Amino acid sequence: MEKIEILKKLISGNEIKKELRKRKLKYQTKSIEKNKEILDSHLNDGWELIKEYKKSYKLKKLKKHDIYFEDKIWTLFALLGFNLMNKDRYFKLPYDKNNPELTQQIDVFAKDDETILLIECKSTNAENKKGDFKKELEALKGKKAGLLNTIKKLFPDKKYKIKFIFATNNYALSEPDNKRLENLKITHFNEETINYFFELYKQLGNAAKYQFLGYLFEGQVIPELDNKVPAIRGKMGGHTYFSFSIEPEKLLKIGYVLHRNKANINMMPTYQRLIKKNRLKGIQKFIDEEHGYFPNSIIINIDTEKKKLQFEQANTQVKSTISDLGILYLPKKYRSAFIIDGQHRLYGYANSEYKSKNTIPVVAFVNLDRSEQVKLFMDINENQKSVSKNLRITLNADLLWNSSNYKDQINALSARLSIVLGEDRNSPLFNKISIGEDKKIITQEAIVRALKNANYFGNVTSKTIEKPGTFYKGNIDEAFNKLSKFLILGFEYIKENTENEWNKEDSIIVINKGIYALIRIFSDIVDHLIQKEAINSNQKPSQIFSEVKPYLDPIIKFFKNMDIKTREELKTAYGGGGDTKYWRKLQLIINKVYPEFNPKGLGDYIQAEKKEYNEEAFKIIRDIETYFKKFIKNKLIDKYGDDWFEDGVPPNIQDEAVKLAQQKKRELKKEQDPWDNIHLINYREIVLKNWKDLFDKSFTRPSEKKLGGDKKKKTEWMVKLNKLRNKNFHTYSVTKEEIEFLRDLKNWLIKDSVNKNL
Repeated sequence: MEKIEILKKLISGNEIKKELRKRKLKYQTKSIEKNKEILDSHLNDGWELIKEYKKSYKLKKLKKHDIYFEDKIWTLFALLGFNLMNKDRYFKLPYDKNNPELTQQIDVFAKDDETILLIECKSTNAENKKGDFKKELEALKGKKAGLLNTIKKLFPDKKYKIKFIFATNNYALSEPDNKRLENLKITHFNEETINYFFELYKQLGNAAKYQFLGYLFEGQVIPELDNKVPAIRGKMGGHTYFSFSIEPEKLLKIGYVLHRNKANINMMPTYQRLIKKNRLKGIQKFIDEEHGYFPNSIIINIDTEKKKLQFEQANTQVKSTISDLGILYLPKKYRSAFIIDGQHRLYGYANSEYKSKNTIPVVAFVNLDRSEQVKLFMDINENQKSVSKNLRITLNADLLWNSSNYKDQINALSARLSIVLGEDRNSPLFNKISIGEDKKIITQEAIVRALKNANYFGNVTSKTIEKPGTFYKGNIDEAFNKLSKFLILGFEYIKENTENEWNKEDSIIVINKGIYALIRIFSDIVDHLIQKEAINSNQKPSQIFSEVKPYLDPIIKFFKNMDIKTREELKTAYGGGGDTKYWRKLQLIINKVYPEFNPKGLGDYIQAEKKEYNEEAFKIIRDIETYFKKFIKNKLIDKYGDDWFEDGVPPNIQDEAVKLAQQKKRELKKEQDPWDNIHLINYREIVLKNWKDLFDKSFTRPSEKKLGGDKKKKTEWMVKLNKLRNKNFHTYSVTKEEIEFLRDLKNWLIKDSVNKNL
């Protein structure tokens, strides 16, 4: 393939602008002749009519997901200022000098004055599909050198930075594929990365390219950069720092902001929020129109990869100070200066005419550990509302990762696990956990609480590991690597086998209680298997999980066959008690299939749960008795006056009540009212005696008003109430059905008592 032929398939200038207008749309458009038959054929094929003209129709149709993804990436690089790009999807480059007919199709080709990018795109409609790109990547391995030679021949005028990018949409890459990309020195972009740079472009415009280049070419040399600055070297907080002034344009080239975003997940801990467009506009206007300036310093950390930063002391020094004057040689590399404080001030200059005419003050630390950067950021922003509580908790967890305090390590470990479960594309909980300021279905707090309440970490004090956990024994990195893989395997197994329930909008599994219970049940099973000596905690996560799986099958069966009543009970079990109820429910389910599985506290919980309604039931029955005593007496007085007891109460009940009153009088030496000695069941006989005149309307339950049946039938609820009253609440457990019956009675009799004309 001839050089001139290849270059013809690249576009620049206005052609890019014209192509960009089409590429950035979700729809493709076309015009057809004004023919009803042709129009109907297109409409049947998914096209929509936009506009009707005299001689034609204009139609639109949603792009296929793979075309849209390619166009989205093409659009990003066009917006970022790459000025030579492929015209269409059929751009190819030869890779064999001996056979120019052998070519590789390039989905997106993007070039600017210093950089050339070749992007391979892979997209799927499935959500979070597991990718297997061994074939494609091994094929690319054999072609890469030839493609690089072709590019050098096409553009021989200078040495360009050339980068291959493998872009995926809705794919989770396997470890082998990640390793292949690493060996091939190919950068992986997933849709999170693409979306991050789109968002950054919205805020920064073309200036987003500085951050993009830092992301892509970390550590690569910027040959044209003039890196010498006059500086003062000093000591502060046990760290060496340099104070100097620099043109913003230079700092933008080597600078990088650690935005807390899924695109930067491999650079944890990160701590900055995304730059705000409105704030930038205000800063740029302040600089350009009002000739404003910022006297306070931008704080950065210079990363020299642990090499010594070159500093030439000046001949003239001030002997009375410990500071030194001299020339500082900044690294001529992308992403070598991390912006700790002042990102808006710096990027406010990005599109300003003063970016190379003004200088800004900088305080630069050298080779600060990432946790030290987080601490410094936290200290600077301690009293600012801009750092939310959630973000502060997550940052503190990052900050404590290397702490020697074991409690701090557990805090850091549990928080980092909650992050990886929500942000790792291989996790079934990907994008379902609220991280930092995101709002999702599951909270980090639920994950952290479950992890800490389980036995993964054991028992620790600040300075001592009192009892090692199943996964944590003092090595935080090892615990994280093993436990994160184990948890992902666990959730993956549940998801794969309960697909319908897992994916429901109102899923009973993918809620805080459900995930809390599963994390704890995974731990219970591991404890049980260790006790049985079926596994040991030194095995690989996959080996441990292979033994755990059979114990999860009863739970999977439960989720698949769950009835509406059980579902509602779990759904409406709120608070900490709800978490425990859900977790213990799963334990009971396993226990029925595997009786030897009997976690600590399960027996006590079963006994306690049996009596959970007793206290409430006892109180309701007592309240209803009090209500009967007052309500029935008032009704009898209304009809019979002073003779209400003699005329309104059946004789046998009168005799028994009087007899009891006399007995109590002798025992207590105090006058007793016979009415106070009426038994609960006796009230029914009084009601039946006066049913038609006094109690028909008041004591017929609302649900039975339209039903037939005599007065005995309509007062059977009083018999049921009396049976409950006679239960021994020390040994008997009130059921859920019985407590609901009592609650209904209370709501009807007592809460509606005003309407009964008391």
